[in-house]
Amino acid sequence: MNLSQNLEVQTVLGPIPIEKLGRTLMHEHLAVGYSGWESHTNRLRNSRTDMRSICVDRIGELQDLGYQTLLDPCPADLGRDVELMVEVAEATGFNIICATGLYREEGGGAFYWTHKAQYEDIEGVMEEMFVSELTEGIGTTGVRPGIIKCGTGHGSMSEYEGKVFAAVARASVVTGAPVTTHTDDGTVGDLQQQVLTRGNVPSNRIIIGHSCGTTDTDYHMTIASGGSYLGFDRFGIAALMSDEDRADSLMRLITQGAGDRIVVSHDSVWCWKGEPFPTYAMDRLSEVMEPTRFDREIIPMLKDRGATEEQIEMLVVDNPRRFFSGESLKSLNPTS
Repeated sequence: MNLSQNLEVQTVLGPIPIEKLGRTLMHEHLAVGYSGWESHTNRLRNSRTDMRSICVDRIGELQDLGYQTLLDPCPADLGRDVELMVEVAEATGFNIICATGLYREEGGGAFYWTHKAQYEDIEGVMEEMFVSELTEGIGTTGVRPGIIKCGTGHGSMSEYEGKVFAAVARASVVTGAPVTTHTDDGTVGDLQQQVLTRGNVPSNRIIIGHSCGTTDTDYHMTIASGGSYLGFDRFGIAALMSDEDRADSLMRLITQGAGDRIVVSHDSVWCWKGEPFPTYAMDRLSEVMEPTRFDREIIPMLKDRGATEEQIEMLVVDNPRRFFSGESLKSLNPTS
């Protein structure tokens, strides 16, 4: 049964029918600001007008490639800017889905929450915030997210991150919202899946993000056979892994029958708040972090490795629609 026929997805301009998603990138960022960016007062690089112009131009490039939708899973403590998303969506007619949630302990707003934890149960407070944003809107904007974001650092889930995941699971169960995650270097995704599903989040409502941080196909197949999606969503970030290795890993998964649970993107950041990298590197970042590489470079790589047009369409159209619709995934046994 195709459950997407009568379902909707929340965008920053309101709900749309799932069949209107079209060609979709599942992890890009209009703007990011690491915790404390406001303190770098002489390095506030882009004006509001500049940011809007940069993002509108990027969206235009995606529209030229036939894209209609992107997910910007920036959590509340990573410089999330829903007003910018609204402005860009209104200017372009492009579907932008935003997120509620909190980032990993390192790089996010953990100090605020760990301080608050001295006085009350922060899991409950986090859950209340996530549910409020999902059902009533973010702050005074009225913008409702379409997904919940959470993350872990390298190799483990900290006590703080465990509290975030518990709150995310409870909010997902209450609202029915799906979940997408951040992982470092292709680690802990299997644990993330276990924690969320033990919290009664359906496995097919979970994307384990940045799974392309490793070439370990057994790790990938464990998550895929558990019924969740894998984010191959950092194409173009060569400092972490080569795109050739990512393409090889992706093709191994398609060959082993897991192609129906892979979503793709670049994790590109179009506007940085503050200047988290050296001045000389910031302009170079805008060249490296751009959202057209999958079509320009990765699709040819995949075709060279035997991918069909149908399989590529599955990655950018069918799988995002299937994920947001909550369609069941077929049973998949991991490779021994």
